[in-house]
Amino acid sequence: MKLWQGRFEKPISADADAFNESLSFDKKLLDVDIDASIAHATMLGECGILTKEEAALICKGLNDIRADVAGGLAVAGAEDVHSFVEGELVARIGDTGKKLHTARSRNDQVATDMRLYVRKSVKAATSALKELIEVLLLRAKESARYVMPGFTHLRKAQPIGCGQYFCAYCEMFLRDLERFEACGKRLNVMPLGSAALAGTSYPIDREITQRLLGFDEISQNSLDAVSDRDFVAEYLFCASLTMAHLSRLCEDTILYTSDEFGYWTIPDEYSTGSSIMPQKKNPDLPELVRGKTGRVYGHLMGILTMIKGLPLAYNKDMQEDKEAFFDAEYTLLSCLSIYAALMQKITLDPNAMFEAAGAGFSTATDVADYLAKKGVPFRDAHAATGKLVRYCLEKDKKLTTLSLEEFRTVSDAFEEDILTAVTTRASAEGRNSVGGSSREAVKKGIASVRRRLKKLTSEE
Repeated sequence: MKLWQGRFEKPISADADAFNESLSFDKKLLDVDIDASIAHATMLGECGILTKEEAALICKGLNDIRADVAGGLAVAGAEDVHSFVEGELVARIGDTGKKLHTARSRNDQVATDMRLYVRKSVKAATSALKELIEVLLLRAKESARYVMPGFTHLRKAQPIGCGQYFCAYCEMFLRDLERFEACGKRLNVMPLGSAALAGTSYPIDREITQRLLGFDEISQNSLDAVSDRDFVAEYLFCASLTMAHLSRLCEDTILYTSDEFGYWTIPDEYSTGSSIMPQKKNPDLPELVRGKTGRVYGHLMGILTMIKGLPLAYNKDMQEDKEAFFDAEYTLLSCLSIYAALMQKITLDPNAMFEAAGAGFSTATDVADYLAKKGVPFRDAHAATGKLVRYCLEKDKKLTTLSLEEFRTVSDAFEEDILTAVTTRASAEGRNSVGGSSREAVKKGIASVRRRLKKLTSEE
């Protein structure tokens, strides 16, 4: 029998019941639903709304259900997870189980369950991000002495330190971690006690349930509390931006491990082959993560669209938050996990990266900077260097093979030290400003990430 059946003369039709049910997916909330129900029953007992014996019996029954489900009891035969738990409780302890729902509605119940679940999900996301950042920090440290090409417009721009490259992604994922942490703090507000929408006339003590469930605050408006799903949208935004950063790393991985680039190699155990072309070694994992990014974006847009026109307070539309959230959560965590594993195993080819870093006149900016440091206005230095590049193209030469005499055809400011300043290694090592590509700057960058990561960890 449905929890709401009393008002109805006829039972719900089978097709309407199948369309309306949510147990098939919201059973993931069972554990937090039991947590919230135990806290609620305990509070009812403390406030004298139930006897202490009734509250204790209910709590024992709920814990028994949890243990039996963990042992294999099927979660089935109900409209939703809340109905399943209550029905199972009544079947076990009798009419006392029917008192659990006193001073509570499924509206504030599911709002509380979702906050408890998302709170755990945020912690899982931050943990996975920390693991990935640690892997990238290790790669940054290991590769700090390597030089690789830096790109703009996917064209070689300047030589950079390989450690700086990995630190760049550390910065992205550190911002993602900070966003999730902030999301976790904002969502930690308890709606339980708001009842259906207007609050309750029972003399409850919401501070008891707040303390038992570990919420930082109590919601201050029951209309808003039962209909707020901002925290779901915010989690999905954080997940979407994290996936965007992962997707960028995927694209680099796909490019850098191609024959055309050859900077990195994906190990066999993280690669796949072709069913028809025996020579192929495909980057399927990065491609899958890149593809799944759009899937998470879709869930964010779905939630935003769902909440955009809802009148106060609760509406059944909000049931649509769960499947989207659960899928996005799984997608995010699985992608973060596989990429942390993949980045640990990827091997770098420092020679290929170094050779590529010096190609394409990538040290031309160093030539212009050299002249500017000698007192030549930068725009004039830029023009003079452009002439040198054109000269090299016409003569099939490189900047590193030009003689001092050839440099001086465009400016008398050039001296012998230009022959050293124009080299690939000197270019990368010369950029020692905060956040720069030199080994010293990268060392400081790694320390900065570690310091901020530690601070975030200590604040949890």
